[in-house]
Amino acid sequence: MLRSCPLLIAGLLPTLLPAAGKIDLARVTPVPSTEPIPLQDFFRPAILQEPKLNLSGTHIAALITAAEDRHQLLVYGIQTKKSDYVGGIGDKDIYEVTWLNDSRLLFNLAVRKMFGIGLLAAEVGHLNDAYPILQYYGTSLIAIPPKNRLHPLVWNRQDSFESSHQGGAAVVNTDIHSGKMVNLLAATANHNDLLDTRDNNDRHILSRYPLPPSGLTTGYMADRDGNLAYTFTAEKGVMTMYRLEGEKWTACPVDLEHIDVIGPGDQPGQVVVISPAPEGKPRALQFMDAATGRLGEVLLQDKAYDFTGWLHRHPVSRDILGVEFERDGPRTVWFNEDYKNLQKLLDGFFPGVVVRIISGNEKQTVFLVATFSDRQPVIYSWVDLEKRTAGLIKNSAPWIDPKRMQPMNIIKFKTRDGRQLDAYLTLPAGSTKENPPPLVMLCHGGPWARDHWGFNGEAQFLVSRGYAVLQPNYRGSTGINWMFPPEDEWDFRKMHDDVTDAAKTMIASGLIDPKRIGIMGGSFGGYLAVAGVVNEPDLYRCAVTIAGVFDWENQIKDKKYDQFNSPVFGRMVHKLGDAKLQPEKFDAISPGRHADRIRVPVFVSGGTDDATVEIEQSRNLVAALEKYHVPHEKLIVSEEGHGMHHLDNQVDLYSRIETFLAKNLKSAAPP
Repeated sequence: MLRSCPLLIAGLLPTLLPAAGKIDLARVTPVPSTEPIPLQDFFRPAILQEPKLNLSGTHIAALITAAEDRHQLLVYGIQTKKSDYVGGIGDKDIYEVTWLNDSRLLFNLAVRKMFGIGLLAAEVGHLNDAYPILQYYGTSLIAIPPKNRLHPLVWNRQDSFESSHQGGAAVVNTDIHSGKMVNLLAATANHNDLLDTRDNNDRHILSRYPLPPSGLTTGYMADRDGNLAYTFTAEKGVMTMYRLEGEKWTACPVDLEHIDVIGPGDQPGQVVVISPAPEGKPRALQFMDAATGRLGEVLLQDKAYDFTGWLHRHPVSRDILGVEFERDGPRTVWFNEDYKNLQKLLDGFFPGVVVRIISGNEKQTVFLVATFSDRQPVIYSWVDLEKRTAGLIKNSAPWIDPKRMQPMNIIKFKTRDGRQLDAYLTLPAGSTKENPPPLVMLCHGGPWARDHWGFNGEAQFLVSRGYAVLQPNYRGSTGINWMFPPEDEWDFRKMHDDVTDAAKTMIASGLIDPKRIGIMGGSFGGYLAVAGVVNEPDLYRCAVTIAGVFDWENQIKDKKYDQFNSPVFGRMVHKLGDAKLQPEKFDAISPGRHADRIRVPVFVSGGTDDATVEIEQSRNLVAALEKYHVPHEKLIVSEEGHGMHHLDNQVDLYSRIETFLAKNLKSAAPP
């Protein structure tokens, strides 16, 4: 039998989380069942997230929260039971932590939760002596070559010191400890700081790879052994895949409009892709020869869903062991018999929850495991198969009492063109057909994403306040596009129609009050919220939009200014067309132009530093609402990006939303 041996982290973390004003982060237990659940509890950052095991299985690295909502780095020794941690100063966060070897870590540092300012390295036992590798290059890790783990492969998205240059892929030397972190965004920064930072960057770059022959780079990919092998570009909205032959990039005969590349395969020159959809069937996960574009063995093909997920690889051989993927709920499929047996063992040890193996050591004797459900936020544990022991690392949100959360139900709704799509329904406690609750249609962003089964703090918050919540996966959502023609992936009106059909399915069910329905969402979900009250004036009582797009012609114009640094402009023109040539189309999909048709109150929110959707979209909507005397409220927050990243701003936003919904949905419908 496995016996429990909790880590000391469980006792350490609360001491790192002092109270911060009105937001009490010192409390890490649920409030008494006799008290309402505080709003902050649904949106607090996880105490611990993204734990990673080093190759020998001696240490765990993870992100933890400290002060108000900053992310710091924690390293815990499993045998020594000692912990160490380091964090940024001021409004800086650590993210994307990776083990280079058993003692050296690589991580990124961001300021204001929006701007990446540096790639750093640190040694176990000396975390406070972390040193910069690259700064202000927009650096992200591509791969760690197993034969030379201290010389990782990185992608520098831009050269901040030569704004006209793309940085490209490079190999960096993490053995050089010289240099210091410099805040070039500070008012006190000077020219010498800039020169020192640039020189330190150059010292750390061992070699650079040639840039692709044309287009804007959208990504790089290494082969199974961590060597640079592929790059992806976009030019005028058309995507191209290249493979590296010596020092030259050669275009691959791969149509990236219909094939999605997931990762390297098990053989040289082989990649794993999501193949084009066969007639009437979902898209499969299978091997492909990158040089010829010839498809090979099918790894997985679901009967009802396109593959949406990621690969599991052996930490040493890098062979593909299995996959995690999403359908109506989370699924794991192992191709390796040892892992199939391990999964059965863990499922028995953690009954009643989804069990996911995060990683294992080189010997495959120690594993990190994540468990969760629709009512339980993720809990991280470790398992030692040799010693037959297991231990808790941390409950990521111990202030959430699963007994007070409500189950997320998977339902189906039929679109007007006859397709059956998924939606997730969460009902408040005590709701019945005799006492139906008001409904909030909660629309996900993207639109090329999807809602998942599992714990959702936003949905549980609304449910705790007495609302039913429906999260529809409309066309364009990942996993279901095999059902529709390719052009539907950019047909925003049909996406709106799907959301409308989902709402009408709920009305027909009798489970909710048909006269008290609101619609809410962020990003593209915010677009759908406003499109809903424009096009369905008799369906909704109110709308909440966060960082939404309301005029697609203006959105394309905004992205034009960045067209030489970002592929977004070209992609939107390629897919949506030219507004001057198709004025009726753009008028139909731009709800901000039709504020005169809105008959219900609207809540509008956005951040002034949003790099995805300009804040003028929200400001222009507010101006239109004022012009047509539409009741509305607004919250425009400075130094925030695409959505609210700081906890105090999140709490303020959802406090206002709570009041807004109570005013417009809680009361009976007007006669």
